[in-house]
Amino acid sequence: MSSRQPLLEIKALHAGYGQSQVLHGLSLHIAPGEFITLLGRNGMGKSTTIKCLFGLLKAQSGSVLLDGRDITRSASHQIARGGLGLVPEGRQIFPNLSVEENLLATARPPKWEAPANPAAQPWTLERIYGLFPRLQERRSNPGTLLSGGEQQMLAIGRALMTNPRLLVLDEATEGLAPLVRRDIWQALAQLKETGLAILCIDKNLASMLPLANRHYIVEKGRVVWQGSSDEYLAERESLQGFLGI
Repeated sequence: MSSRQPLLEIKALHAGYGQSQVLHGLSLHIAPGEFITLLGRNGMGKSTTIKCLFGLLKAQSGSVLLDGRDITRSASHQIARGGLGLVPEGRQIFPNLSVEENLLATARPPKWEAPANPAAQPWTLERIYGLFPRLQERRSNPGTLLSGGEQQMLAIGRALMTNPRLLVLDEATEGLAPLVRRDIWQALAQLKETGLAILCIDKNLASMLPLANRHYIVEKGRVVWQGSSDEYLAERESLQGFLGI
């Protein structure tokens, strides 16, 4: 484990749906400022892990700790207020609100004291528009009139407006055009530079390798490998079966 105090720890998590067991003792940790990926084939438990993390699915056993505080049984709104921001799979934009109304709908000030680093100052509309100028151009447009890439930018911006300490992206660039994917990865690189911790699920491993501090590979609800990007590249051939590539 990192020498830094973990921001988030998931310990021996078991969860499932009815009689279907999905997670079988999954564990991972994230230190402040780390970019961590969760990798694996479809149906191996990645999104289920995210649902447990945000209280959308109750764990059968195990624990989720935020700054050492057990949030395993906390309600979703309490978890979000604790500093976790979610960019959900499918984006889930509020269709009847404008871009700016989407950004303001869940906005809240940070619970942390603003650090000396100006890049890590609280998120505002101006900062979001600086990160994604396209959103400013379309700030009055309804969410339904945005392209898929613009909706993903909006979903990221909406999560940032909650001023999270950990940003979680479930399928960060799925279904997006190559140029839009490039813009999203550039934005995530900028977010990492601010010191924001990031947990990312995506199939575009090549784009995540330069950004990630560590990777976790999940197979049938268990972590079967973890390591740095250099360690992954050294073992790539033996790991490809877990990733479906």
